[in-house]
Amino acid sequence: MDAVKLALVGVVLLLAGGAAVASGVLPADEAGAIAERVWPILLFVVAVTIVAELSATAGVFDVVAARLARWSRGRIVALWLLIVGFAVVVTAFLSLDTTAVLLTPVVVAVARANGLPPLPFAFATVWLANTASLFLPVSNLTNLLASHRLDEAGAPVPFLTLLGPSALVAVAATVLLLWIWHSRALSGRFAISAPPRVADVVLLRGSAVVLIVLLPLLVSGMPPWLPALAAAATLTILFAWRSPGALRLRLVPWQLVVFASGLFLAVGALEAWGSAQVLAAATGTGEDLLSLWQLAGVGLVGANAVNNLPAYLALEPVADSPVRLAALRIGVGAGPLITPWASLATLLWHERLRAVGIDVPWRRYVLWGLLAAPVVVALAVIPLAWR
Repeated sequence: MDAVKLALVGVVLLLAGGAAVASGVLPADEAGAIAERVWPILLFVVAVTIVAELSATAGVFDVVAARLARWSRGRIVALWLLIVGFAVVVTAFLSLDTTAVLLTPVVVAVARANGLPPLPFAFATVWLANTASLFLPVSNLTNLLASHRLDEAGAPVPFLTLLGPSALVAVAATVLLLWIWHSRALSGRFAISAPPRVADVVLLRGSAVVLIVLLPLLVSGMPPWLPALAAAATLTILFAWRSPGALRLRLVPWQLVVFASGLFLAVGALEAWGSAQVLAAATGTGEDLLSLWQLAGVGLVGANAVNNLPAYLALEPVADSPVRLAALRIGVGAGPLITPWASLATLLWHERLRAVGIDVPWRRYVLWGLLAAPVVVALAVIPLAWR
């Protein structure tokens, strides 16, 4: 689904939600409550996207990736593991879409520059963009939605306490599976290439400083949109001074904003129609391991059948405790490894690969995902049952 199609779907959903409000199916006060819940999340998404895009333009990701190549000392598996760690950090703090869109072409370029096969590095970014998005509220749009249901809404500590162990298990399982499938390509050594040329050192250093300051602020407990907006404004001023041509409308992910707004309203209308009662029969109740596996499994199936965002929104009412909410997050967060549309990040990843001349057949992606997704989700749920 390209950006225009995404926006068109969002417009249709907005019209459907508006019709539900006009007809009284969705009461106006409930629609207002949805808007009040959603606007800080969408503002954060817009701001952090601008920060990530401008930082990438300044060359921050390229320079870091080249530095990782030097730190690997010519060992392929060491470089791959360093890229894995980089992808986890970027996903946790700057969201899964940043990893899929901005980090993927960077790691492909690093692999090619050093004469290495790019697929082991590319698959690491797309899988970890999903499975590593369980760490923090800012890692994923659905995390931000879920965080308001926990104590101290939006604060990272309760969220990390609840989902941190599961996130570590999900990442470890993902890395192990990727290493098993790519072990041959990851053996041996390579000759380290020269670092990339930096077009504007001031932009690079300024963007790096903004990111260094931003990352801890995103987990400080303040509303995430505040530091993200301040960082976006700072980088916009910096680029207006040094490289005004980089400031374009495409920096704003308006298509995603339209899609998400319409989706929130449409799902709100479905809830008003009683969708939660229907879904409760499929998800069960309880917080024992089998019950949590059941809920996470339904989330996995829903995300791969439709998309992780509507799957989460539809199932959120039946996740009626923090532990059940965490199980649902695992299903819709770590589970979208099978179908192309399960996660917007996956579609964006595939588009970026095609843009750099790499075509990954969806059949191959689906087959690997059918094996990996159930394993990763099942293992990640286990720590919840030990609480």
